[in-house]
Amino acid sequence: MSDQATHPASLDVSSDLRPRILIISGMSGAGRSTASNVVEDLGWFVIDNLPPTLIERVADLAFAPGSSVTKLALVADVRGREFFNELVDTIHKLQHSELDVRFVFLEADDEALVRRFEETRRRHPAADGGGVLDGIRRERDKLRELRGLADLIIDTTNLNVHELRDRVLSVMDDENAAALRIDVISFGFKHGSPRDADLVFDVRFLPNPHWVEELRPFSGRDREVRDYVFSRPSAERFMDALTHLLDVVVPGYVEEGKRYLTIAIGCTGGRHRSVAIGDRIGEYLRETTGLPVSVQHRDLGVG
Repeated sequence: MSDQATHPASLDVSSDLRPRILIISGMSGAGRSTASNVVEDLGWFVIDNLPPTLIERVADLAFAPGSSVTKLALVADVRGREFFNELVDTIHKLQHSELDVRFVFLEADDEALVRRFEETRRRHPAADGGGVLDGIRRERDKLRELRGLADLIIDTTNLNVHELRDRVLSVMDDENAAALRIDVISFGFKHGSPRDADLVFDVRFLPNPHWVEELRPFSGRDREVRDYVFSRPSAERFMDALTHLLDVVVPGYVEEGKRYLTIAIGCTGGRHRSVAIGDRIGEYLRETTGLPVSVQHRDLGVG
């Protein structure tokens, strides 16, 4: 793992009272989404995949008199297609403006990027009909000049998602960075358990809506499935026990200085029971902890 800063070793984004812009770019699969989620949790207003031609206009609107926005984060990458070539000029202009502008570039080696695309089964945005590796090499060449403008370059080759979050937090120099962040992830055991989960709970003991023909097309996000799951006394007893456990565990993680806690809820396929329970846990934690909580349904779209 190597981090390279073209200017500062960390991003002093709270150095003065000027409106702040953070630009996040880099290789597809290198962790741009994770980085943008981190800064959003820190209170930044985040816009993803904004065409470079609109960046200056959006900045003017975001920081106009009467606006409550003081921190704007923009995620830009090759998905902008023909507009992407204008990004270099736009960043040049912003860096020479009166705004406090910082630019983070994320990258990883070819092998790591190929592995990540194979795991997600997503098409590389620069592939143009070729394979993933061709797309990676084409994108790397296209981003070469942009990379040279970065205030900070983070190599994510050997970082898991939690380590990348910690790395981004460590360079943000933000007073909110020390707060615990909680991720609730629903999943299906038949697709494998999340490797980075701190706590894993199995809700396969609950009746499975999959075997109720009229409920099968729905997911745990639909009222019909939620009502079915929570109509069982065992579901409410489980929630009571789990929330009491979290009332003890979460403050302990905060006291120990942990920056993230991942709670995984699993059922067979990851579409019904775990989704309904995961959403309920997320709601409870938001209401009772005051901490940033995200809920992800990993296998909801998996067949």
